[in-house]
Amino acid sequence: MERILVIGANGQIGSELVDALAAQHGADNVIAADISPRSLYAAKVYEVIDVLSADRLAAVAEQYQITQVYQLAALLSATGEQAPLKAWTLNMDGLLNILELARIRGEAGKPLKVFWPSSIAAFGPNTPAQNTPQFTIMDPTTIYGISKLAGERLCEYYFQKYGVDVRSIRYPGIISYKSPPGGGTTDYAIAIFHAALRGESYSCFLEADTTLPMIYMPDAIRATISLMDAPADKLSIRSSYNVAGLSFNPRQLAQVIEQNLPDFDIHYAPDSRQAIAASWPQSLDDEIARRDWGWQAQIDIQHLVKDMLKNVKLSQTPESALTKAA
Repeated sequence: MERILVIGANGQIGSELVDALAAQHGADNVIAADISPRSLYAAKVYEVIDVLSADRLAAVAEQYQITQVYQLAALLSATGEQAPLKAWTLNMDGLLNILELARIRGEAGKPLKVFWPSSIAAFGPNTPAQNTPQFTIMDPTTIYGISKLAGERLCEYYFQKYGVDVRSIRYPGIISYKSPPGGGTTDYAIAIFHAALRGESYSCFLEADTTLPMIYMPDAIRATISLMDAPADKLSIRSSYNVAGLSFNPRQLAQVIEQNLPDFDIHYAPDSRQAIAASWPQSLDDEIARRDWGWQAQIDIQHLVKDMLKNVKLSQTPESALTKAA
């Protein structure tokens, strides 16, 4: 029986990952954890954990006899640029604490499988932008991206030196209707739907033709769990796998929204996030993920837009997530 700890469970990925893991393994076997004193998404089992506290992590792992941990707590790209030292500490020391926990428990005969998310932010301006390969130049320009590149090397190191079963995905921009934007450069692709459904003109902080890799949350969750369920001997990457969903720019997304909401209007006011986006890939080569564990995206932009419009409309209130994310 798996006993699973999800750290950062109140975040964009964590909130939906907890539900998916509970459906697979049983709600009693999934421990949601965050620094907040309460679960924002009504997890059945919830613990308050600061990922920077190694002692607290060890105590919870022992209490619940944890066999898998998903370390999702982080400061994202745009937010991280506002507080780079805080971002580095949280992103790096949090990962190190989890890797050390896995090493120590493994040496005690209590193996711990680890998932940690990397990002396309680990790439940079000299990375090939089209069909970015698994192995390539990586010269990130943000503290978030630098921490992700360093984290990838740490994951590989702990696997090679200590045998820690660590697994990772370089997430594209993730789109979801269940949680508000969280400070990422790709968050326009969430906020735009809230504006459209409120009948507002949307002011996009990226230029119209800024193409970026994206993935819809159901595909992202499926990729994550599929990788963690894959046999260890099938995995050839212990840094982080490229995973492709779909690629589009703000103009293309707006055009599909307009097919459903003809009165929708968008204008462009690029800010500091434009420079970050311009340094990232436009599409990803995920051949190795396809080969190693059978990854295949399922959701296209038409499906994404229709589902977002339907579900954001159902959940939106006058004081919606767009306001909270501003």
